[in-house]
Amino acid sequence: MMPHAHEEAKERTTPHSHHHACANLFGCGDEKGTGILREDIKARAFNNRASDRLLHMGEIDQANFDNYLSARGRWRRQLLQASSFMGALAAVGPWFAKLARAEDSGAASMRPSSPDAGRMHVVPSTRETVQLGVYDTNLPPILTIDSGDLISFPNTWSHFLNELQPGVPIDTLVRLRVDNPGKGPHSIIGPIQVNKAEPGDVLEIRYKRIRPYAWGATFNNPSTIGTGLLPQDFPHGQVKYVDLDLSAMTGKFLPNITIPLKPFQGTMGVAPPDGFFPALSPGVTTSVPPGPHGGNLDLSELTEGSTLYIPVWKPGALIYTGDSHAVQGDGEICLTALETGMKELQIQVVLHKQKGLAWPAAETDTHWIIMGLDKDLNAAMTLAARNAIKFLAAQAKISELDAYALCSIAVSFRVTQVVDIVRGVHALIPKSIFASELRQQMRMV
Repeated sequence: MMPHAHEEAKERTTPHSHHHACANLFGCGDEKGTGILREDIKARAFNNRASDRLLHMGEIDQANFDNYLSARGRWRRQLLQASSFMGALAAVGPWFAKLARAEDSGAASMRPSSPDAGRMHVVPSTRETVQLGVYDTNLPPILTIDSGDLISFPNTWSHFLNELQPGVPIDTLVRLRVDNPGKGPHSIIGPIQVNKAEPGDVLEIRYKRIRPYAWGATFNNPSTIGTGLLPQDFPHGQVKYVDLDLSAMTGKFLPNITIPLKPFQGTMGVAPPDGFFPALSPGVTTSVPPGPHGGNLDLSELTEGSTLYIPVWKPGALIYTGDSHAVQGDGEICLTALETGMKELQIQVVLHKQKGLAWPAAETDTHWIIMGLDKDLNAAMTLAARNAIKFLAAQAKISELDAYALCSIAVSFRVTQVVDIVRGVHALIPKSIFASELRQQMRMV
């Protein structure tokens, strides 16, 4: 976390800085908050037909944030001028291939028995398929899939390219982080290319099977590293290893404290848009912050049976995943969830053409989940609220004023996580409050 970058950004003023309070539906301009539109751009980009769409994007806070702001503004203007797809959200028993041996260099595939599914691909974690803490778009795809295909990731690696293992001391984890500046701790599998995916499309990621290892670890770094919510309060780092009972789906945190498990994948994303994040090198960005590409969302609702919707920014989409969790509390305040690997993660990828989603969204059997992401938690909350209002107004066909009231009495807003530079808030819209006929008509994409 970089506590001073937001204050430094406040000092940068432009003729549009008077919109800093985010009172305008379309955001606060390039310098403040996470709205992507200035007033001059809004007039060109929006007409009556598009006015009920969502168009909120987030910012990333990095050490070179000030130098990055102007480049980000240029990227946004170019993207809006070149792309009419930037509308969005509101317009809007698992099979596992049992292979005797997967190919050492990458993925194997075969046809599943289900007639409505595509091919099943198996992607092992190897030095060829996994990178430490980055999304590297320079790498050739490790696999190319079609819409409807399933991917199984057996025996995924834990943090630091599988170096996080029971008994490894905190000093080792600190050294691994310090020795890899700018990179996240995540073991990132990818990239996986999706045939016919183009900017403006949306990937629907269906979580079909999530099975963790029988152990997990949670740790905080010493205060010198500056990570977690309260580094100043805890000068010494700690790592705790927890045995997991997968039959009971519980973990024994301490002899008299038992934690119910809720496994999910912390990171699932696509190649981010050019220029949106500061690059570690051309085409390479850190895996730490979430953004319009999804990424390190740390959304604990993305359990088995849930669905994540991610906008596509690059041809082929380029899917990356990692950061396996056995359970996480909303906020993830010490830095980590109960980190682990997956015996198997299985997803199905469905491509939706030209849906124009501007930001990730999610869905479970019981809720639609609308997200707001920003380096400022208040701005993230504002975005989540505005996005939820726009979704409800368009999909439930009610006024925005009624949607505002409905959010206040029936929608729960929760802090997703606060430790990955960009903070997250997610709005949980219960499906049960809508009549059956209306509920069946409401769609994310």
